[in-house]
Amino acid sequence: MDTLESLYLSKDTYNSRECLPSSFYDRKTQTVARALLGKLLVRRLSTGELAAAPIVEVEAYTQEDRACHAYKGPTRRCQVMFGPPGLAYVYFIYGMYHCLNVVTEGPGRGCAVLLRGLDGGAPKGILSGPGKLCRTLAIDLSHNGLSLCQKTSPIHILEAPAVDPARILETPRIGISKDKHLNWRYLLQEADSLEK
Repeated sequence: MDTLESLYLSKDTYNSRECLPSSFYDRKTQTVARALLGKLLVRRLSTGELAAAPIVEVEAYTQEDRACHAYKGPTRRCQVMFGPPGLAYVYFIYGMYHCLNVVTEGPGRGCAVLLRGLDGGAPKGILSGPGKLCRTLAIDLSHNGLSLCQKTSPIHILEAPAVDPARILETPRIGISKDKHLNWRYLLQEADSLEK
């Protein structure tokens, strides 16, 4: 795991914020993706320390989208995507990277938002790329299916003020070969100015 001191969250800040409830995720996936920008992703480490950083880059995937793992229906790999909203969907790619997604919409719908980047603050800067994000926060397949809506979970997402919509850029998603025309990648301009 990379050194995380710059991501440690104070107890006062942590205690003053609530987890996003499952109802937050029980909406259209693109709406949830945009709303996640600026929210705090928290990782409770084995030491008890809390590492946290604002989410600054995401991608939306729905089961009608040919680039989505759920496009052909539930499989052993993507079964979690069809569960209740607010679960973590973690998968392994290229034999070396884990990717963290948040399940969206109602049960039975295979939809999720991929977390692509965090604002790590100085000196880390932007943690760009889902593999780097998971490696830095030690997120792996053991976290697949966990609820992100409870502070007792080793991974959860805390509320934060909504960002100015004018700061949100919409672009095509990265690293896919199907449905590349969809502008379902959302990222914040001037992401390094966000406060934890």
